[in-house]
Amino acid sequence: MAVATTTWGILYCPKKGSGNPRKRWEKIKEVLDARKVQYDFVQSETSDSVERLISMLINNGYKNIIIVGGDSALNDAVNCLMKEEKVVRDEIALGVIPNGIMNDFARFWDYKEDDIEQTVDWLLKRRVRKIDIGCIRYTNKNGERCHRYFLNCVNIGMTADIMNLRRQTRRLFGSRTLSFISSVFVMLFHRLEYKMRLKINTDVIDRKVMTVCVGNGPGYGQTPNAVPYNGMLDVSVVYHPEMVQLIEGLWLLVTGRFLNHRSVHPFRTREVEVEEAKRAMVGIDGRLMKTPVGPFRVHVEQEEINFLIPD
Repeated sequence: MAVATTTWGILYCPKKGSGNPRKRWEKIKEVLDARKVQYDFVQSETSDSVERLISMLINNGYKNIIIVGGDSALNDAVNCLMKEEKVVRDEIALGVIPNGIMNDFARFWDYKEDDIEQTVDWLLKRRVRKIDIGCIRYTNKNGERCHRYFLNCVNIGMTADIMNLRRQTRRLFGSRTLSFISSVFVMLFHRLEYKMRLKINTDVIDRKVMTVCVGNGPGYGQTPNAVPYNGMLDVSVVYHPEMVQLIEGLWLLVTGRFLNHRSVHPFRTREVEVEEAKRAMVGIDGRLMKTPVGPFRVHVEQEEINFLIPD
């Protein structure tokens, strides 16, 4: 049975540790029904099921796929879409109703978790923009060449570890503020350095580095000027500051002035070559990935995904 082109295929990804997920969906459903939105709904049980369900929606002909979830769910959706031929992708628009542990990419577009009505009204206007995606290409422990796409950022080093901790503390405390404070507290006593060798444009960085953020989007405050529609990646390389400078850097991060810190070295490029990053964890869109083996490359692919943006 053919699906109407205006019908939404909605994937609901319940937020872990958020109490009653059914109550949240009922609130969203109430808004959808009040606006007479035509939609079909599926729910993911685990993060592993997201790509399978997105594939099902694509194969059943849905042209508007709405993710009710956070950065990780969007990441899974994008990676699933990128497995399709371009002619198929070009007919599909991806949208988001923020509902995740971390909703950084949604907040970039001014979608707010507590304003479902405004979000649905914007999605109904179906204003589509072609957006860029980042891609990390690496070799895994089995010697296989792999790749993974991202919307927001890739973190290399300590921040990847902290982002993973923040996800865990968010589930524990149920609050972005408390999870951030607790993560920062651990960060003060968990200052690590990683020997890295990076090639960014004509620059070669060969020294100990605390953390690197490669942003196609705002990068959780670390690449605040990055936008997913200019064909470029913003890169923040953070050297190891003293304790007083570290506290200052955290304050600048919270207040949106991260790039002003003396230990932060910003770049703008289309590609980053990571020739060495010993023992450094790697995170993609806030989710920890298995550490690549040997050198890896991060680059941008321009105007690959149709994304539903606000009016």
